[in-house]
Amino acid sequence: MHDVLIINGTVVDGTGSPARRADVAISDGVITEVADRADGDGLAGQAANQTIDADGHVVSPGFVDVHTHLDAQLAWDPLGESSCFHGVTTAVMGNCGFTLAPVRSDARELVVRNLERAEDIAAEAMAEGIDWSWETYPEYLDFVDRTPKGINYAGYVGHSALRTWAMGERAFTEEASDDDLALMVGQVEDSMRAGAVGFTTSISLNHETSDDRPVASRLSTRAEIGALVEAMGRTGRLGRAAGGRTGIFELAHHPHLRSRDPEKRESYIAWLVDLAVRTGVPITYGMLAFGSEDHQWRPVTELLRRINEAGGTSWAQVHTRQFGVLLSFQTRLPFDSLPLWSELRSQPMAEQRRALTDPALRDKLVREADEGDYGRAIGAEARKPEWQWVYPLTSGLPPYRSIAELAAERDRPPMEVFLDEAIAGDLERFFIQAAANQDQDIVLELMRLPNAIPTFSDSGAHVSQIMDSSLQTHLLGHWVRDREAFTIEEAVRSITSLPADAWGFADRGRIEVGRAADVNVFDLGAIRPDLPELVHDLPGGARRLRQTASGFLATLVNGEVLVAGGTPTGVTPGHLLRGPLSDR
Repeated sequence: MHDVLIINGTVVDGTGSPARRADVAISDGVITEVADRADGDGLAGQAANQTIDADGHVVSPGFVDVHTHLDAQLAWDPLGESSCFHGVTTAVMGNCGFTLAPVRSDARELVVRNLERAEDIAAEAMAEGIDWSWETYPEYLDFVDRTPKGINYAGYVGHSALRTWAMGERAFTEEASDDDLALMVGQVEDSMRAGAVGFTTSISLNHETSDDRPVASRLSTRAEIGALVEAMGRTGRLGRAAGGRTGIFELAHHPHLRSRDPEKRESYIAWLVDLAVRTGVPITYGMLAFGSEDHQWRPVTELLRRINEAGGTSWAQVHTRQFGVLLSFQTRLPFDSLPLWSELRSQPMAEQRRALTDPALRDKLVREADEGDYGRAIGAEARKPEWQWVYPLTSGLPPYRSIAELAAERDRPPMEVFLDEAIAGDLERFFIQAAANQDQDIVLELMRLPNAIPTFSDSGAHVSQIMDSSLQTHLLGHWVRDREAFTIEEAVRSITSLPADAWGFADRGRIEVGRAADVNVFDLGAIRPDLPELVHDLPGGARRLRQTASGFLATLVNGEVLVAGGTPTGVTPGHLLRGPLSDR
């Protein structure tokens, strides 16, 4: 008897091969049979503990998201929200150099300092929700292994945590000494052998601490980063002698990559090309367009091409839509730091509604929003609005109409239209403020690049600022169904076998006998993100954005139904996926 039978579905197996009518059998967490309906009745009539009738639905591998920050959330969330609602069955944590380990037991606040502003994870939630039962990164992986979890997790070891563990407070002010670097190198090697999938760093100006200092990894030199990547490559070369492979190096880029100065761009690109080829370590990074001018996005594509042409390996993490901050009166607005607005926003919501109906006060608020000094915003923080890139969020998928477009149509100032729309939604409506990827033609061009993987959800971070856990459902609902820019076979491969193979998850990413039974069953005609909502369920009552999806009949993780018809079943079948260099 089978544990699960999925019958009458259209199997899109993750390889890019044509979709076919087939049944799938699962036992002990593994796919045991795939029977084509074209050859007969498939597996109809065979006994199973659970049968899922997938007539009219696609049956695909579970989706793999290789850019998340679920390291902390894992400690208090057994499901993996909101990723689990969007078909993600495997998530890679620890991107951009931000991890919870290694950490000294008497200096945990240094790790929190790296995360609190850069990734918008409340310090109070981390203090209340994490038991900190580890110091080294291998010990953190053991924590992940024994923690009940809905989806599968893999993890990188992060550079900012490495530096604060090795250097303490000096990590935020100094270059590493030889002794510091030796400690970090040893921890990277230990972490890879314990199952880390790679090493990550950030040298991006978007990553700062809550006291306006660079996060620890930004104090590193190219030589320090090179030594840590080489340590990973050296561990991989030893592993390859026994049939293994190396880990992956992920980074958030320095602004020199997009500099208008060609010498700065070339120096930066040449460094990373040399690092990839010399160490044999694949390099991956987020690929966003911060405008339509060539220097704002084409150098990132050049880096991808040159690494791969030179004999290295590079994978681009592409977004499937605007990289957008979510604005609302419930969460945050671009104007919150302006004096009049700050006073208003400290009031109860009912008082804010009343103020917006007072013509004199509203006029003052509009004038301050138009003329005020907004200061500097980084990362996913709200910034002075450019109204052509601010959209009322009235549906889970495009098309959206910008505030600028609505203002021109109504012959009203954009700020007045913004307030009209907010009031029409009872101050609960969300707005997207696109900070990157504004031009969707460029987004499509990036998605079509060789070695481009749709990922970069940042799930687990920016928890009240963005909600991009839905980028896979956006890909399927918008780019596949509505725009027909990709076939279903192309799109499914890009979020299943392509990242699974690249990150070394050898038993994932395909509907194939012997593979782990991570499976999605969804209706391509109905799949879409739902509108986001604000909830206050983090430890200590801190707030976060949550987003579910429509169109999923079932998501299975290791052969168990995790989500059925959009509702969690309560099981926790997820595994820790140790990296390919693990000796455990």
